[in-house]
This record gives sequence, C-alpha cells and structure tokens, in this order.
Amino acid sequence: MKKPYQHIELLAPAKNLSVGCAAIDAGADAVYIGGPSFGARKAAGNSLEDIEALCRYAHFFRAKVLVTLNTLLYEHEYEEAVRLAYAYKQIGVDAIIIQDLKLASMLFETGDFSGEDGGIRLHASTQCDNRTLDRVLELESMGFRRVVLARELSIEEMAEIRRHTTVELEAFVHGALCVSYSGACYMSEQVCGRSANRGECAQMCRLPYDVLDEQQEEMLHQKHILSLRDLDRSMLLNQMLQAGITTFKIEGRLKDCDYVKNVVGYYRQLLDKLCDKASAGEVRLGFTPAPDKTFHRGSTIYFSSERPASLVNMLTPKSTGEYIGKAPLPSGLLPRVELHNGDGLCFGNEGFYWPLNKRSDVRIPAGTALYRNLDVDFQRKLNAKDAAIRVLPVSLRFEETQDGFLLTATADETVVELYVQAAKEPASRPERAEAMVRQQLSKLGGTRLEAEAVEIVWQQPYFLTASVLNDWRRQLIELFTQKREEQYGNTQEVQSATAETSLLSPSSDKQAPLKNASSSAAQAHAHTSEAPPAMTCKYCILFEMGRCKKQANGDGRVPTDGRTPSFLRQGQHLFRIVTHCKECYMTLHQIR
Repeated sequence: MKKPYQHIELLAPAKNLSVGCAAIDAGADAVYIGGPSFGARKAAGNSLEDIEALCRYAHFFRAKVLVTLNTLLYEHEYEEAVRLAYAYKQIGVDAIIIQDLKLASMLFETGDFSGEDGGIRLHASTQCDNRTLDRVLELESMGFRRVVLARELSIEEMAEIRRHTTVELEAFVHGALCVSYSGACYMSEQVCGRSANRGECAQMCRLPYDVLDEQQEEMLHQKHILSLRDLDRSMLLNQMLQAGITTFKIEGRLKDCDYVKNVVGYYRQLLDKLCDKASAGEVRLGFTPAPDKTFHRGSTIYFSSERPASLVNMLTPKSTGEYIGKAPLPSGLLPRVELHNGDGLCFGNEGFYWPLNKRSDVRIPAGTALYRNLDVDFQRKLNAKDAAIRVLPVSLRFEETQDGFLLTATADETVVELYVQAAKEPASRPERAEAMVRQQLSKLGGTRLEAEAVEIVWQQPYFLTASVLNDWRRQLIELFTQKREEQYGNTQEVQSATAETSLLSPSSDKQAPLKNASSSAAQAHAHTSEAPPAMTCKYCILFEMGRCKKQANGDGRVPTDGRTPSFLRQGQHLFRIVTHCKECYMTLHQIR
C-alpha cells in the first residue's frame, strides 16, 4: 500500500567504500562520500576506483551515490576540480555536492551537469550557508537541483522556503552540529591556519574556554561552552515531511561503520512507517537500533521550533552514550539498564569499565549522573555478519520449451530470460525432480538476491542434475546483474574534460581562495582589510547562561549582578562576544 509520502530519500555518510556499503545494507537510499581531493574532509578521501565500486553496489538497489566536491578553491585548482567532476560523471556518480559557486557556474556552463535525462546533478552544499529564502532562490536560479538547508532553520522556515521554491530540499536530521553557521566559521583558519572551508577544521568549538565578563574576570572556568549536543530530529520526521523536505540527511563522514549502521537502521525503521523507500530491496537488521549506544553527545532538536534553553554539554565534548542512573552503583540506586562485564561507563571527562575494581582510584561523587558509552553486547550484535543485510527479492520461472527450458528472473523493472537447449528425460521420482529444481534455483546466497517465488511450468517432471541446474542459475543471475547495471546510470555520453580548461581564469598559486558568497560576513569584508568574525552563530552564550535580556532563560529571571559574558579565552587566544539582539544571533571576534 502506498504511503502519503513517496520516494523520500534517507541520505547517509560514507567515510569509505565499506562504510558506504554498510549504509546501503542498513537501509540508506543514498550515500555521500568524499573523493580524492576537494571533499571538505581531508581525513575522508577516497579513490575513484572505490567510488565506482560503491556506485555499482548502490545502484543495484537503486540507491544513489553523491560525492562531495565542496571546498573553496584557489584559482590554480579549478582546472583539476573540473576534471574531477567529469571523472565522477564517467564512473556513474549521481550528484556532486558543491560549495564553491564559481566552480558550480563553470560546470553549469558546460551543459553537462544539469541533471537532465538522468545525467549527473549539482547540489548546493550546506556550506553555502543556505539559511534564507532569497539564498535558496538564488541557488535554484543558478541550476542547482537540490539545496542542503542550514541546520539552524526551524521547520516553519523550511516550509516557507518550500512554498516559494521547486528545488529539492535536503535537511539534516541527525549528527554533530557546528556551532557556527556552516560556511561562516573562520576560527580554525584565524587561530591555526586551517580553513574549515578547505576541509581542515581544527574543531576549536570542542575545546574548553574561560568565559569572562567585561572586566575580563572569570564567570566560567574551562567549560565546553561552544560544544553543541548532537542533532536528533527523529521525533519530527512527519513535521519535516509536511514542510516539504525531500531528503533526510545524517551527518558523519568521519564516523565508523558501527555508528552508520546503527543510525541508518534507526531512521530507516522510522521512515518506513511514514513513506515508501526511494530505493529497492528489503532490509533486515540483526540488532535493535539505538542511537545513544554509538557516538552520542546528548540530543537536541536545535532550532526546529523555539530557541531551546540549553544546547551544550559544558562538561565534555566526548561521546557520553546512554544515561543509566546516578552514583553510587550498584549498592545504591539500581541502574536503569542491564550492565555487562566490560561495558564502558563515564561521568564528565572520567571513564571506567564495569564492574568497577575495588582497588580502582576512580571516585564518583554521590548523585553523579552516569552514562554508558560502550555497550559490549550491543557492539557484538553490530559486528555480527547478519547485523545488516539487504536483498532484492526476485521471482524465478522455470518453464518447458519445445527443445529445452526457459528460465526467467524478474525484480522491479528488471526482467531477463535464459533459453537453454537440453534433452528431456522423464524423472523416475517426479516429486524429487520438482523439489530439486526449486531448491537449486533458490540458492542465491552471496548474490544480493533472494528468491521470493519459484514457478515451475512443465508437462511432466524431468530428471536434471544439481550441477546442470546450478550452472543455469549462475548464467541467469549473471544476465540479471548485467542488465540491472545497464538499466541504471547516465544515458548521456561522457565527454572529455579538456575543453573545459578554457573556462579557467589565469592561475595564481599565491591567491587566496574565494570566500563563499553565501557568507554575509565574508561579503562585508571581502574588499576590506578587516577580518570577518571568527564565528557567526544562531546559538548565543548569553542565552545559554541565562543572561539574555531579550528573552530570559531558565526560570524567566535575568541575574541582577550586572555581569555580562563578554569574552572567551582559550590559552593565549581571546575572543570578544558580540550579540546582535535585534536579529538574535552572536558573533565571535578574535582579539589576540
């Protein structure tokens, strides 16, 4: 039965080929992966050969492969980037995710990246800072087929964009959050010389800071005031569907295979209740998905509705896992979950293994909240061979012809036939002969196929050996796989990239990368010597600390001591906190 929403895409991260295949097995309709270069994650690059192999695996299940080409480029890099885009087109990639708008314009001008007739498409990365309707309309007019919305948008803002656009809208539903608007964070670049827009983010937001008042006296000491909890919109999927979101994106191109299997499986089960899969095949999980059992900093729906009272865990930027109770354990309050020998428990930045050795020097204050960030039993299930299996159900037909037999395999739109000439010897044991045919044709292990039905049509049972039937089955499945691959992919002829180099401007190794035009801060300072803010954030430290004068936090009262959080200090570095209360956002500016 068709569900209210059809062809809604669940998009998963892929650190590498094996993680990408695991994401498909766990139920992803698409995966996004970084290529050899310019992928905005230097630690997650992959060869063209691996990406091509991932395309073959994904396309068998009619899932898609998106490749990130989303760093800002130096002038001398555009030629290589264009060639790389054509290489992605040639190996069957479905779409390229781009941040650099000059590169996008160059590719659109070739006419080979419009996405028409099943060809490769361009998607506007969230690094383009897609937080306004005007921005999305601009990107749509350029030719982008999809826009990845800013994480900070509320569901109502998403719906407003949908009402005025026809472009596909992609939104994050799960994973790590950047405290700054994506594409508008320059802290790593200013402090470490490592540009986040070049895939080299030093994750300054995960460090501890001292919060200082206007007189530079401490208000908070070494707290992770910029380290946001992880996004979890799992309870808001139906609202996002109603708002017009067409793709639900899971963050995490640096995450391991266990995390991806667990989170993808979780969202697959939720979405299956609301909409039809955008890909083919049946997913079977050998575990019960639980996102808080793999990497998990705590959850927030971020700005999906009203501004939340608290967004950070000031004690740690690490994975906390699932809450199990308060100390002391086990003599006091019993844990909320069953613990296993070897489980990892933590509180703040401290950790230990269960059971706690009596000689251990770990001291846990009474009343301390305890979390399990390693569940060995769950880990074992995730690592099992049957943790996530995806198969394509196929119907097989075996029928008699005048001088042999005809074998047919059917699944989705793929239908293949194998005609074989063979002598017909009546079976001495008819019931055994039919069981033999059914049994041997159903042996599809290791093929990604599963026989959901085997139909046998003949005038009488014939004697056929297992080896002969196995050979016919092998030939049939080879034909099926070949045809299924041929049915998918770009229909346009791949052109050489040599002609595109004429679009390039003269190169200069010393020229800095263009700031993305999406960044208002970059726009404001593009032609001046003034540095842009280190960060531009919808998150506000004043609100987090209950000192927002516009809308009081917590119990509704603003502290009356007159102190205002004005600076962040991390080692020798000092940043001024500037609040823009009318527009309700915050910027950080490096002082030293």
